[in-house]
Amino acid sequence: MSSKIYVGNLPYSVTDSVLESNFSEFGNVTSAKVMMDRETGRSKGFGFVEMASAEVAQAAISALHGMSVDGRSIVVNLARPREEGGVRSGGAGGYTASKRSDVGYGTGGYGGGRY
Repeated sequence: MSSKIYVGNLPYSVTDSVLESNFSEFGNVTSAKVMMDRETGRSKGFGFVEMASAEVAQAAISALHGMSVDGRSIVVNLARPREEGGVRSGGAGGYTASKRSDVGYGTGGYGGGRY
């Protein structure tokens, strides 16, 4: 079992150190990171905590899931592994044509095709 924990619905005021101190009550915290928006520098409202062992992680999940932090009920559960090959927005793929044959604005790009 993994010892990496997802923490969601966090108030924007929560920092890495606050997150770490909340979880350190249950055991040794390896890392605690609140995810930040690259452009604004503000919290995204979720983070990840890595605990020393799976048993300690499970104890923290059981105790903290649904707990109210600054009026928000936080979500605490095991982190799922990242999915490989996901679609990224803003990539070089551009626009693609619709799969429907009855919609006719060409095959993508800047126009053309049948009308």
